[in-house]
Amino acid sequence: MASNGEVVGGQEPTQYNHEDENMPLRASGMEMDEKRRENVAYEYLCHLEEAKIWIEACINEPLPPSTELEEGLQNGVYLAKLSHFFSPKVVPLKKIFDKDQTRYKTRGLHFRYTDNINHWLNAMDDIGLPKTFYPETTDIYDRKNMPRTVYCIHALSLYLFKLGIAPQIQNLYGKVNFTEEEISAMRKELDKYGIQMPAFSKIGGILANEMPVDEAALHAAIIAINEAIDQGVSANTYAALENPSAHLLNVRLNNEISYQELLEHAKANKAEIVMNKSLREGDEFVERDVYDTLLTQAEIQGNINRVNLIVQLDLINDAIEKGDELELYEALSASDATLRDLVKDNSQWYLDVLTKCKQEKAEECGEGHVILDKDDIQKAIMQANRSAKQFNNLVFALKTINEAIDHGSASETVTCLMKSEARLPNVLPEYADLYQTELANLKNNKAGEQLTHEELEAAVQLLSAVATINKAIDAGNPTETLHVLSKPEANIRAIDAAAQERYQDFLTARKQQLRSGGSYVIDEWNQDRNYLTHDEIQQDIHLVNQEIEEEQDRILAIEAINEAIDKGNAVETLAGLQLPAAKLRNVDELQMDLYQAMLVTEKLDKASRAGDDEAAVLWLEEIQSCIDDANSQAVDANKTAVGIACINMMIDDGDQQGLIQALKSPDVFLTSVTGDCSDTYLQDLKTHKTAKKESTGPDNGWVCHATKDGIPFYFNNRTMTYRWLPPPEFTEESSYLTRDEIQGVVSKVTSDYDRQLLFESNVPHIIKIQSHIRGTLVRKEFKERKNFMFTQLPAILKIQAWWRMITQRRLYRERLDYLNTTENEVVKLQALVRMWLARKNFKERQTYYRSNEDAIIKIQAFVRSNMARQDYYALMHSENPPLSVVRKFIHLLDSNDADMQEELDLQKLRAQVVTDIRANQRLEADLNMMDIKIGLLVRNRITLQDVVMHGKKLKREKLDTSRPSSVVGLKSLSKDKRDKLEAYQHLFYLLQTQPNYLAKLIFEMPPSATNKFMQSVILTLYNYASNQREEYLLLKLYETAIQEEVRLKVDKLQDMITGDPMVIRMVLNYNRAQRGAKGQSELREILHPLVKEIIDDNSLNINTNPVDIYKSWVNRMESKTGEKSKLPYDVTIEQALQHKEVQESLKQSIAVLHKLSDKFFRSIINSVDKLPYGIRISCKVLCDSLDEKFPDASDADILKVIGNLVYYRYMNPAIVAPDAFDIIDVGPERGLTMQKRRNLGSIAKILQFAASNKMEYSFEGESAYMSSLNEYVSEAHLKFRQYFAAACQVPELEIKFNMDEYTDFTTTTKPVIYISAQEICDTHQLLLEHQDAIAPDANDPLHELLGDLGADQTPSIEHLIGELPGDPNDPAIQTFMNNLAKIEISLTLNNKFEIMAEDDTDLKTLYIRTKRLIVDVIGSQPGDTLPQVLSLPATDEQEERHQLIIKTREARDERAEKKGRGIKRSLSVYGDTRLPLEGKKKKIHHNLRLLEKAGLVSKSDNYQQIVNAIVKDIRNQRKYRQRRKQEIIKLRSTLKGLETKASFYEEQIDYYNQYIKTCLDNLQRKGKKSTKAKNPFTVDREAAKIHGHMKYSAAKLHEKGVILEIEGLPENQFKNVMFEFETTETTGVFAISAKFMGVSMEKVQLVFQDLLQLQYEGVAVMKMFDRAKVNVNLLIFLLNRKFYGR
Repeated sequence: MASNGEVVGGQEPTQYNHEDENMPLRASGMEMDEKRRENVAYEYLCHLEEAKIWIEACINEPLPPSTELEEGLQNGVYLAKLSHFFSPKVVPLKKIFDKDQTRYKTRGLHFRYTDNINHWLNAMDDIGLPKTFYPETTDIYDRKNMPRTVYCIHALSLYLFKLGIAPQIQNLYGKVNFTEEEISAMRKELDKYGIQMPAFSKIGGILANEMPVDEAALHAAIIAINEAIDQGVSANTYAALENPSAHLLNVRLNNEISYQELLEHAKANKAEIVMNKSLREGDEFVERDVYDTLLTQAEIQGNINRVNLIVQLDLINDAIEKGDELELYEALSASDATLRDLVKDNSQWYLDVLTKCKQEKAEECGEGHVILDKDDIQKAIMQANRSAKQFNNLVFALKTINEAIDHGSASETVTCLMKSEARLPNVLPEYADLYQTELANLKNNKAGEQLTHEELEAAVQLLSAVATINKAIDAGNPTETLHVLSKPEANIRAIDAAAQERYQDFLTARKQQLRSGGSYVIDEWNQDRNYLTHDEIQQDIHLVNQEIEEEQDRILAIEAINEAIDKGNAVETLAGLQLPAAKLRNVDELQMDLYQAMLVTEKLDKASRAGDDEAAVLWLEEIQSCIDDANSQAVDANKTAVGIACINMMIDDGDQQGLIQALKSPDVFLTSVTGDCSDTYLQDLKTHKTAKKESTGPDNGWVCHATKDGIPFYFNNRTMTYRWLPPPEFTEESSYLTRDEIQGVVSKVTSDYDRQLLFESNVPHIIKIQSHIRGTLVRKEFKERKNFMFTQLPAILKIQAWWRMITQRRLYRERLDYLNTTENEVVKLQALVRMWLARKNFKERQTYYRSNEDAIIKIQAFVRSNMARQDYYALMHSENPPLSVVRKFIHLLDSNDADMQEELDLQKLRAQVVTDIRANQRLEADLNMMDIKIGLLVRNRITLQDVVMHGKKLKREKLDTSRPSSVVGLKSLSKDKRDKLEAYQHLFYLLQTQPNYLAKLIFEMPPSATNKFMQSVILTLYNYASNQREEYLLLKLYETAIQEEVRLKVDKLQDMITGDPMVIRMVLNYNRAQRGAKGQSELREILHPLVKEIIDDNSLNINTNPVDIYKSWVNRMESKTGEKSKLPYDVTIEQALQHKEVQESLKQSIAVLHKLSDKFFRSIINSVDKLPYGIRISCKVLCDSLDEKFPDASDADILKVIGNLVYYRYMNPAIVAPDAFDIIDVGPERGLTMQKRRNLGSIAKILQFAASNKMEYSFEGESAYMSSLNEYVSEAHLKFRQYFAAACQVPELEIKFNMDEYTDFTTTTKPVIYISAQEICDTHQLLLEHQDAIAPDANDPLHELLGDLGADQTPSIEHLIGELPGDPNDPAIQTFMNNLAKIEISLTLNNKFEIMAEDDTDLKTLYIRTKRLIVDVIGSQPGDTLPQVLSLPATDEQEERHQLIIKTREARDERAEKKGRGIKRSLSVYGDTRLPLEGKKKKIHHNLRLLEKAGLVSKSDNYQQIVNAIVKDIRNQRKYRQRRKQEIIKLRSTLKGLETKASFYEEQIDYYNQYIKTCLDNLQRKGKKSTKAKNPFTVDREAAKIHGHMKYSAAKLHEKGVILEIEGLPENQFKNVMFEFETTETTGVFAISAKFMGVSMEKVQLVFQDLLQLQYEGVAVMKMFDRAKVNVNLLIFLLNRKFYGR
């Protein structure tokens, strides 16, 4: 804009002339204001559209229209997704509540959506966005200040653009159009907010101002850059960008031209935006800021990062095109690319995935050359990381599985198979042997090769199906067995559903055979198994199916056989017997006639046995028996006939030898046959046969024999055939000898032969003589031949050798002559062959390497990673890891800057939490007092000045909570003060770690002092349980105190319910003190939705009092009719219930009460895991203590006590008064109505009855109208008992917190508490008073610590913080001292009774120091064993490396100290760190000798025990860091809750201040009503009343009832006592003096405010002068009347 006097557009500015009619009418002020509001609304809509487009670009998801964006951001889902975009580690997707917004679309807002908003705030805090821009959670969730939220989004976009993480947000002012309705609606919405619109244009300037730099130099540098950009010279622009005062990062010389172009474009866009705004706003436009047209530092940095990113993306795409893995990783890991989660080992994965992504994008776009942008590359990197991780996990899982199979451990194999990384089907662990055996067989079939994932997947799927089948078989359910057999994955063929019973029986029998060691075993080496394999199951199914089929066919075959038998046709019978289905054995068609005869006979016999049953049929066994019998008879008959025929043939042939063999054949059954009579047998049989032939004549060869059963058997001696029926040519007469005839001849010949044997008895002697002669002749001939060979042996050998020599010599000469003639050719040929072979091998090897280069690289990488993995496995799992492996991981013990920073943050957070808790407690107490005073003010009981003074006190206390004291005290640099400080540190360490002292002290104090001691000292001593250690120790104290109270104070179980147990009250106060952090957050999560539902329902009215319902009904009738009701107003319950309207309303209320109570009840019993651990462990300890003290008590009685704690004392108050326990958020200006409180009270009453089972006085008598709820109460009580029992099932403190008495020895930091001087004095005083009771042993360490502090010296504030100059009785000095007593002192706790760290006789300390020295040595010098490392001298290079480590460590410690928050460490752990390497070795040698003498280490195993201790430290380092991070997160959450609570108190303070201001205004207005002038010489009686005095005798006051009695003085003497009441300079304070007979006795000061407090507390009588009893109420009335005119 042009100022006055400037020329615009070449013309002089026109002055406005009011008298010129042609001048345009100026807009009125109202119109201009209306136009301004419209411009503001339009600008805000533009900002909403800008935020919408920018968020969509970041999260790749559409957002609602800009007019609905505020509502869309209310649930925080889009903000949480935006947080995941720029800070995925802080906000992973799984943390986002309802990320798909399905719940929000159906049910609306839920309090858990605030988690999404908090995630967004935490993510912005993580990246370092200044908190100046942050909105409050309620600004978003309750839409209290959405412009603030949009303003923060714009600031975040510019900040992320500066960091190069996100694109720059657009400026759409003047570029988008909105309807008048949209602008008007937004203007009304902004008017409703009633807030000033944030200055969006100044975001860049604010970001620059937030930088910790010289602001003037920064702004000057930025203006210079803008001027250089306008000049258009890239070199000048680059020089300006390089100015250090601009604090610009990553400025690259190679990109200076691109910087110039992009910055010019950005500046032009900004100028265009300003022009658009000026055109729209017209005369109202004012250039608000210099940066409206200039680029800010953040915008310049963002554009620089953008150029760098574009250049780097080109390099990345080029590397992808080249396929160069190393070049690609270097490009990806460059800082300009701003890519996350890069892992060097995954570089090949990145190349593969990016190449594939580029190809897919090219195919999608249809272009040959495409460029991947940053989002594409980041997605590809994340995908590659996931793929690599999955692949590595899968490879490791497969390796583990194969190793487990090789080990032969079934349980180990199944455990490996069940791991999710293996990606295998489900496994049944109870059949581990099945998996182990079958997989081992599968691996053996592969000759020991590793099983692949495909093989394992198929095998496990099949084996799981087999295991399921075995499980179903054992269950004995045929239907289930058939179901699992039919599953496709079981791969069981030919399943018949009708045979399920047969399958079940057959498979069960098979398994029983296996278990009993039966014969059904397929694999001999697997006989002890109790399961069936797949092959066995398939074989059994096949056998069952085959049996069923054969059974059907066999039945049909047997029916056919019986029919053929009945027909009498042997041929048909034979055909039936030969049917395959019949499975009859040994059916011979030659015997068909015999079969027919025997089967008919058998069938007739069976029919006769059955009583002539014509329907009788032969069964399979009977038929088979007949066949076997017939075959046996046929065989026997045929053998006999053949034998007889052979004998006849031998006789005819004259074959003597054949005859004797035929006679001896067992088939003919002949006796007395001997071979010596063969000739005689032949002659006699031949003679007998010739005689028979002459008598019978010729025959046809057929002979009839008989079987053993007498069945005729027809045999043809010529053809050797037989028949069972007579042949047509058969005749009875035959010339063949029969068996009987042959037997007769043989018997006669044999008897004759036996007689000849008597004459041949000397034959053996002759045979023996002949054999001797023959032997002698043979031996003589052999001996002669042998002698000849031995005599001629030398000549024979000589001849053979000479001949071999001649032959070899001839061959050698021929070969030698040939080689001599061709020597050169032979040498050349050999060289050529060798060269060719070597070249061939080299080229083949070279080609092989080149073709497998990628594989070689992968193998090398795999080998390296495998070696590293093996080393890590050895470190984590080996019992004695070698020193070479430990050295590779020794760097993990070093604390880096991040560790130091986390330690510093942890200590700061602990101190801040304690400070905030104490400040909030003081604010809460004073605010409660303020409530009382304002209440009294409303009742005109105190002056307005008292309230104002207390309000100012609130402000002072709020400001003084963080103001440090300048008074010198315990922290002063003097030996006495230092000794006292250390003594207190020792004392409080003992009290903190030994809970028995405080547990006993609690019961020694009076009950009135216990609450104050618990709230002020105990919680402070344990830092309000702000970390795991303090929480563990505090709960340990409560555990000990509960046991002590049950032991000393509880005489019967009912005492725990009807009384007020002190420790239980302490436990509840502790959990409620963690409001917003621990205890109450869980209770809020349980009750908040239900209570909010009750409170939000304004129409809900639960009234179960019939009289109240009746009165409400009468009032409604009177209001409706306008006439007085004729019904009586005061009635009894019975009278009220006589009316139908009352009954219906009561029934409806009871139904609603039942429904809502049940909803509360179900939410509670389903929330046992949400109960705070402090409550649950207290329940467990209480239950165990009561069970130990009352062993005869029933579980129901003990659970009733637990229920009293969990529900009645912990939950019930939160339901009845949810606003007092932070269950709901209620502002100071509004509260719960009586109706809502009554609704909640009714529900709480039902739940209390259910929890305590108060059926005996629940709903009977006068409450009988609610008896319908009695059954529900009884049922609910049973479930409540289960809930209370489950609440007691928690792990012990040591297991839960992983701590014990030795934990403090392993930590490097010492505990610190923050406690006020007054609390130190109070604790010290109590210990002095009760030390004999809490430490009866004279040698107890407590007595020694109290002696160090001065056993006879009473502690005081002056001793701790120093004395102030001046009169101690001066009220100002006293007030100041009281404020100083609240100043907190930090005490670093330590144990006095430990041996000093510098003393080497402390073996534990010496052991730790030696470990630290060894860590430093092996970190600089390698070696296989510790003695080897210590014996070898260090090289110069190793010494330099060691010194570098020391300097790095010292620099890190110095950085921590410079921050002013140095960590308090134990110096002994880090002693001797400055020694050189050789010096440390000597120190280690010395220490190891001492430790070896103590038996802690041994040189025989190379000091492996201390190496194992170092390994244990490495393993535990990660756990400690994780626990520390969790503690930091928890403390931050606690701080956030405390800040919320403090803000709530601040709102209350503001509300009270507003109320007081209103009172002052009203008072001022009242004062202005009296404008009448006063005579300056007239006494102001009203003032005299307030600033005067009055006198009363004791008798008069006694008459008025003010004085009740005066001890030691009769009433007739009251007239001699005079009391004078006199005002003082302090408002509300009266000086009262007493005189007896005119003599002054005493004088006291009476504070009117204290009187009101006594009246408020219900105290009716007080003592004055320690003798006079005064009525408090009448004294207040007297003072009001006489001094305040009331």
